[in-house]
Amino acid sequence: MPQPANGLDTEDQASLTSVASIAPSPDTLTKLVRRLRTLTLTLVPVEVPLESIADPTSRLITPQVIKAYIAAAGDLVEALPYCLIRARKEFMWDANHNPADYEENLCRATACEVLARRVIHVSPPDRMTSMMSTRYTHREADGDEGDKTSALEMAVDSHCPIFLSSSEAQDVVNDLWRGQLVQRHNKDHDVDFMPYKDTYKDTVWGHMDPDRLAVPKYQNVFRILIWFFFLFVYSQAVREPLDKQDPDHSDLDAFEVIMYVMALAFAFEDIQKLFKLLLFVSWRALSFWNFVSFATDALLVVAFSLRMAGIGSSGERSRSLLIQSFQWLSFVAPLICLEIIPIFDGYKYVGTMQICVARMLQESGIFFGLLALLGIGFVQGLYALDAADGSTEAPLEVINLLVQALLQAPNYDRWSGWAPGLLLYYLWNVATVVILLNILISLFSSAYDDVVQDAAAEYLAYFAGKAVGMIRAPDEYIYPAPFNLIELTLIAPWEYIISPRAYRRLNRFVMLALFCLPLLAIAIYETQLDPSKNRWVHDWLTNPDQGLEDTVEYRDPEVDGEDAAKGLKISTVPFEEIVKVFPDSTHSSEATIIKEIRDLKKQLEELKQLLVEKNTQ
Repeated sequence: MPQPANGLDTEDQASLTSVASIAPSPDTLTKLVRRLRTLTLTLVPVEVPLESIADPTSRLITPQVIKAYIAAAGDLVEALPYCLIRARKEFMWDANHNPADYEENLCRATACEVLARRVIHVSPPDRMTSMMSTRYTHREADGDEGDKTSALEMAVDSHCPIFLSSSEAQDVVNDLWRGQLVQRHNKDHDVDFMPYKDTYKDTVWGHMDPDRLAVPKYQNVFRILIWFFFLFVYSQAVREPLDKQDPDHSDLDAFEVIMYVMALAFAFEDIQKLFKLLLFVSWRALSFWNFVSFATDALLVVAFSLRMAGIGSSGERSRSLLIQSFQWLSFVAPLICLEIIPIFDGYKYVGTMQICVARMLQESGIFFGLLALLGIGFVQGLYALDAADGSTEAPLEVINLLVQALLQAPNYDRWSGWAPGLLLYYLWNVATVVILLNILISLFSSAYDDVVQDAAAEYLAYFAGKAVGMIRAPDEYIYPAPFNLIELTLIAPWEYIISPRAYRRLNRFVMLALFCLPLLAIAIYETQLDPSKNRWVHDWLTNPDQGLEDTVEYRDPEVDGEDAAKGLKISTVPFEEIVKVFPDSTHSSEATIIKEIRDLKKQLEELKQLLVEKNTQ
């Protein structure tokens, strides 16, 4: 009997299909994770090349090994990807805390990630979404229950590019991004995912649903529009700060009012997001851009405070506070422009560039650590030499000279008449400009090579994190900034006064009134212009001749018209006969040779048995 392409026979496919969505206890899942770890320790007892593990034709992760892991899960096959990613996370913890066995545990972690990807690949399509998005919890080492999470969320937190770059994972991610898979909030802040087509009527009014504002794709478009408007307002607010020095025109103008109101909304949104991520997810969900947002909010708060203090003062103090306010506000400009990058990182080029920059900044931590240690030592040394003659300069002056030297503008004249100070200053320049900066360049080059070498998988993993991060915090009613101020001041207080049903109706009414135009645009797009529903839009946006399916008509096409009358044929040799000479690309060459040797041994055993029977007669 021919073997299916995915390596599973009919009985295994049936066992996968028959497993319903279940919710095993944390203790049961922990026992399964331990069993999978033991299996992986047996599968990878020593270090092997990582390329041989992740290779699609790996001689280590074979179809038989995948079947063995599926059998090891018993009735918990749907939780198998989650448990494999959990086992991968534990192996990575072992690797980071046991340097002697780092390579071995890294290989085992990679094997678990590859196995999770292959298990999803061989699973039936109707179970794939459930296996990826169903949320489980486990028993931690201290006896407490861990946070409830899914295989997809844990893969994002653990940075699993092999798993997240699979077509199956990206199908689920794209469903989340486009809103085909939506959240349903349960008790205790639990979230389930279900197909959106099961919850609406396919009409324009049926799609006028405020919950559609939670779709990451629409959130991203809304953020782009709001952020460009904020950039315009900021540019107008800081255009002519000298005009505000006139006592008759020192009050806030319209652009400043709008800017600070929007800044307040962004600050509340960031604080709420931080609180919910720390409460319901983990601090690992925080990223570099969260800290950029916090820095932007802090600078805007300082600028606003100084502005209000200046308005409340008079005379020279008012003018001084006004200047300080605009000085602090000027520091916000680079950060505001920098925050454009994560808004457009849905495009592959921008996303890959951002990954490279983030990895470089991460690698530069070694450089800044060494620089800080050297800086402290040289500041103390130069300050002590300066104090030897009984008079000293301010320590900030010494720090300024060292920073100027680091930025390729050393002031040797300052130490020209003083040999010990000049020698120490030479040593500082050699240590930083010649040694540390070259180390930084090497770290940047290594980080860039690591990202570019597997840029496609890294970008897909990043995009998965972006999509999951936008729906992760359990907020049932989405009021994008600056409209979140309306929710905080007018809507949220009613949650503790009226019933949950009335509170939901109030939110839906307010959201329909506030966002009627965006919701109408979304409804028209989803019912009339969505390429997945309209053939003409799909053909207009894409080339209809690309990506044709593998069908019987394409395998053995028939000739029509005049060519058929002439007796011309394409399929003179059937498709099945042609492909018999193709090599088996689903197995490695070693596995193919071993299989042929086993078949040969089996034939020799049969021949030997026939000869024995013939001699005994």
